Amino acid sequence: MAAPRRNASGEADDTRGIVDPAELLTRVHFRRPEPAPPLRPYIEHYWLIDWDLTEPYVSHVVPHPAVHIVFQRLAGEDAFVEIAGIPHGLFAQKLEGRGQVCGIKFRPGAFRTVAVAPDRPVSEWTGARVRQPEVFPDIDPATVLDLADDTARVAALDTFLLALDPHPDPQAELATALVDRIRTDRTIRRVTDFAHTEGLSVRLLQRLFAAYVGVGPKWVILRYRIHEALERAGAEEPVDWAGLAADLGYADQAHLVRDFTTTVGVSPTAYAQGVQGVH
Repeated sequence: MAAPRRNASGEADDTRGIVDPAELLTRVHFRRPEPAPPLRPYIEHYWLIDWDLTEPYVSHVVPHPAVHIVFQRLAGEDAFVEIAGIPHGLFAQKLEGRGQVCGIKFRPGAFRTVAVAPDRPVSEWTGARVRQPEVFPDIDPATVLDLADDTARVAALDTFLLALDPHPDPQAELATALVDRIRTDRTIRRVTDFAHTEGLSVRLLQRLFAAYVGVGPKWVILRYRIHEALERAGAEEPVDWAGLAADLGYADQAHLVRDFTTTVGVSPTAYAQGVQGVH
C-alpha cells in the first residue's frame, strides 16, 4: 500500500477511499492543497469542494482513519463548522444546489495535538459530527467560505489552525508513524505480529490507537486493504481477485469479497462493472 500521492504542484492527488471518484469529479470542483509548512506534521492536506448541481448527488467515501474539521455551506443551511470523527462505516453526503466545503484532514494520530480537546481520547469523536456552537462558537465560517480564491482560503485555514496551537506530542507522533507503517507496508496483516515487531503489547497498541487515532489497529489494517481493493476495482485493467486477495493478506478470495461487500455495499465485481464496465 503506497503513501498518499501528490501531483507536480505538490497538491494531494489520491482518490483512494472515494467510491467512483471519476463520477464525483464530474459533479464537483475538488482540490486538495497543502497547509503551511509548520502545520504539515499534523495536517495531511486541506480539501476544497465547490458545486452547482441541477439535481442532487450523493457522494460516498470509505473513510480513512483521520479526523476532519470542516467549514461548509450546504444548500438551504447557514454556514457552519464541525468536527467530524472517523465514521463507523461508509460515509455518505448528499450534495444539491450550490454549496462549498473547506475541510482539514488531520494526519492519523495528530488531532490531539491541537488545543480543541487535548485530554479527550480521539475514540470519543469516532462516529460523531459535532457542529457549532458546541465546537468553535466564536468562529465565523464565512471568514473562510466567503473568500474569493483558493489561496485566500488556504491562508485562512492556516491562520485558524495556528491559533489552535498545534504542538509536538511524542505519543501522537508514534501513533502517526504506526498508522503510516500500516498504510505503506503490505506485509502488516495481524495486530499481534505488528505489536510484537514494534516492541509493544497488543493491549498497549490498542490503547494508543484509541487515545490518538480513534479506531483500533485491526480497523486500520482492514481499511487500507479495502482502499487498495477499491482502487484496483475502479481501474481499467482486469483484476485477478484471487491474486489481489493473497497480495493483501487475505486467506482466500472469499474473505476479500466479504469485507469489500460489507464495507462498500456491493461486491468487487459489481463495483468494477458499474464504474468501468464489465472487466
